[in-house]
Amino acid sequence: MNTTAWDYVIVGAGSAGCVLANRLSANPDCRVLLLEAGGESRHLWLHLPVGYFKTIYDRRYTWQFQTEPQPGSGNRAIVWPRGRVLGGSSQINGLVYIRGLRSDFDEWARLGATGWSYRELLPYFKRSERYAGGANDYHGVDGELGVSDLRNDHPYCRAWLDAGVQAGFGLTGDFNGAQDSGLGAYQLTLAGHWRSSSATAFLRPARPRPNLTVMTGVHVTRVQIDRGTATGVHWMNGNQNGFARAEREVLLAAGALQSPQLLQLSGVGPAALLRRHGIAVQADAPEVGANLQDHYQARVIVRLNQPKSLNNDIRNPVKLAQMGLQWLFAQRGPLTVGAGQVGGVVASDLSRDGRPDLQFLVMPLSVDKPGEPLHRFAGFSAAVTQARPASRGSVELASADPLAPPRIVPNYLTAPQDLTTLVQGLKTLRHIFQQPAFRPLMSDAEYMPGNAVRSDDELARFARDKGGTLFHPSGTCRMGSDEGAVVDPQLRVHGVQRLRVIDASVMPRMVSTNINAATIMIGEKGASLIASQQT
Repeated sequence: MNTTAWDYVIVGAGSAGCVLANRLSANPDCRVLLLEAGGESRHLWLHLPVGYFKTIYDRRYTWQFQTEPQPGSGNRAIVWPRGRVLGGSSQINGLVYIRGLRSDFDEWARLGATGWSYRELLPYFKRSERYAGGANDYHGVDGELGVSDLRNDHPYCRAWLDAGVQAGFGLTGDFNGAQDSGLGAYQLTLAGHWRSSSATAFLRPARPRPNLTVMTGVHVTRVQIDRGTATGVHWMNGNQNGFARAEREVLLAAGALQSPQLLQLSGVGPAALLRRHGIAVQADAPEVGANLQDHYQARVIVRLNQPKSLNNDIRNPVKLAQMGLQWLFAQRGPLTVGAGQVGGVVASDLSRDGRPDLQFLVMPLSVDKPGEPLHRFAGFSAAVTQARPASRGSVELASADPLAPPRIVPNYLTAPQDLTTLVQGLKTLRHIFQQPAFRPLMSDAEYMPGNAVRSDDELARFARDKGGTLFHPSGTCRMGSDEGAVVDPQLRVHGVQRLRVIDASVMPRMVSTNINAATIMIGEKGASLIASQQT
């Protein structure tokens, strides 16, 4: 398109941004520009399901943000990878497709996010989805996002689920169905052999449209705001600078770290912070960058007494070849695994309202972190996170330089209940491992936290020193109906006309589970809100 003006300018081609680009450009009368700082998602590892082990810490495809060292994380700076490629973090994540609890979204509505209850949002989840299990009251089959049931049936994962039942927990056949809590197998964003990212599902089929322009390698530096109205964005690509005019709206979908950073660079944020960096205040919005939430995990890793871990299989040439053939001809097996094969969403004894407050992610392998070699011993891992953390952090400018990373203060485990709940979760995992269905499969030596770590204080120290992110930052542009909210329930930024935020940063409280499915839904709902207001 030979133009420098569009109806809609979308910043960020991630989980929500690609949905927006697809839905808005479906109207041939709308000119849509999608700007992405990263590049094309062509590499094989970005599409092979298990490829996130290779890509999540690869700087070619990710931002490698670092948090401020915090007492709650053992005074460590923790790396927060975020996708810097078409598809954003949906291109590098662990593929787990779980929407959240019904009560999460009903809580959003109670907090002032009118129109965002579970009943109102279910149609948007279904609209995006192409579920391999068939259509029903909870799943759609006519959407673009491939969703598949687990395709790797490992006997030790079945044993762990049996042990969980012996420990007193119930089962669910579908976390996204009628029973959204309990223990069970996770669904994954898979289509055929490949990862179904937001880029492959939503952007790829829309790119041939003449009214959609996609620019990669473009770093947006600020939103142009004239007399209280967003009129476009400034961008840079190496030594080249440009301006993209938006005749209808600017839509920020840059994620929970960079959407608030971009607002602050544009003069929308806490006035004192902006003045400190020499930025003219367009709208004094104290909560821009506040309310940061993330899931903080700790793991129990046990040693198996038989070499039946994926740790062993990956080093066996025969089994490795079998994995490749199973993936190639049956679209199943270990090469289709996500960041959790089985697990659960359950209430601990500490839950104050009976709602689930723990999530488990279980894998028949063990590793110190993605991107590193699997352990050489036969390992089996189970991670636990406080599903609904009370701790709140912040994202704010560290510099007026738009290329400088923001200052990220997660405040992990500062709310006492978060730490006590996480400790309870570690104890619960140990209890499950000791049940008759699993105990005979283990050796006596626990790798992590280790047999010597027994007391609550020791487990708390272990969680602080050895825990880490589940890569779910959210909440930094809170949605609500009150004056302090950053965006209203239509996702419009308070204090600025023709500017919306449409990504995980608008969550008033983060969902209790992985956030990618909910973020795609936010893009779907956001596009619908925009379409309903077009004249």
